[in-house]
Formats: sequence, structure tokens, C-alpha cells
Amino acid sequence: MDPERLESQIAFIVEIDGLKQVLRQSLLLADGRQENDAEHSWHLATMAILLHEHAAGVGVDLLRVLKMLLIHDLVEIDAGDTFAYDEVAQRDREAREAAAAQRIFGLLPGEQGEELRSSWEEFEARETPSARYAAAMDRLQPVLLNLYSGGGGWRRHGIVKKQVIDYNRQIGDGAPALWEWVRERIERAVREGVLPD
Repeated sequence: MDPERLESQIAFIVEIDGLKQVLRQSLLLADGRQENDAEHSWHLATMAILLHEHAAGVGVDLLRVLKMLLIHDLVEIDAGDTFAYDEVAQRDREAREAAAAQRIFGLLPGEQGEELRSSWEEFEARETPSARYAAAMDRLQPVLLNLYSGGGGWRRHGIVKKQVIDYNRQIGDGAPALWEWVRERIERAVREGVLPD
């Protein structure tokens, strides 16, 4: 055992406990409180396992997807959660998150930190089938929370159909059948007055 390596790993594990304190704009179905990033990551990982059969094409490695989903928001410990529909905050999101990735993944021993940083970068780039499927889960989950809460988060922020469609269309890149399902539910939400047109 390398004591220095273990200390680095433990420091990282302790640091990522902070993900539980990062609040998102999505509201939980049970009690309407804000979801935290750790809850979000767990939910995505479970969704990815259950919905894997709907992933687009070949080459989706579920283990890679799970790794991406479990670490993709760790940068938000430093950078904070940037609300999907906040155009001003989106402008410097990449720079804030890159600086956070440098610090947080840098806590780990060299090759381990590089491996997780590489998984985070793969997720952000969405160039591989696995990353596109992981990104589809990341977009799908908040839509589900809104659809099944009567549009709670959407209403709270005055979000309209066009914004939801524009931001979430990349679900189709990783899971076309799920995007078709989502589109139908968005139209229903508009008809039922849950989401303004």
C-alpha cells in the first residue's frame, strides 16, 4: 500500500461529499424541494441502466456511461450548478467548470485523476456514442421531474415550450426513441396547460 496515494484518494472522496450541497433547479416529486447534484447523479445512473436498450446505435459502453454520469457534475462543487435556461450564466460555464475540473480531479493520484478528467471531458464533448447516451440521460431526467410534477420547475422560472425543445433536443442524439417519447409528452404538457406554448 502506498500511504500517499491512499491519502489522495481519501481527500478526493471527502471533497466530493460537497456534491450533496449543490442544489439544482429541478424539484423533487415527493416534496417539491430542490434536488441536489448527488441525487441527480444517482438518478441518472439508475436511468441509464434501465433505459440502455433505447441507446442510439452500437458502441454504447454502459460502464463508461455510468462512470461519466457519476462524475460529470463533480465540477459543480466549485462552479455551482448552472441553470440550463440561464443564458447569462451559460456564457462562462465552460471556463468555471474547467478550472474546477483541474482542482478537483487534481486531488487524485496522477493516472486516476487523469482517467476521471478524461471521462468528464468525454461527457462534455458528446462525441462518442457512450457520451451522447449519457448526455441524453442528463437532459431527460429534469424533463421527467417537470412532467411529473405539473411543470414545477418550468413554472417557477417561466420556461416555455420552445426553450424546452431547443435545450433538450440532444436527447435524440443519444436515444432517438426517448426523444420521440419526450416530444409527445411536451406537446401533451402544452395542451394541458403545464407548459406555456
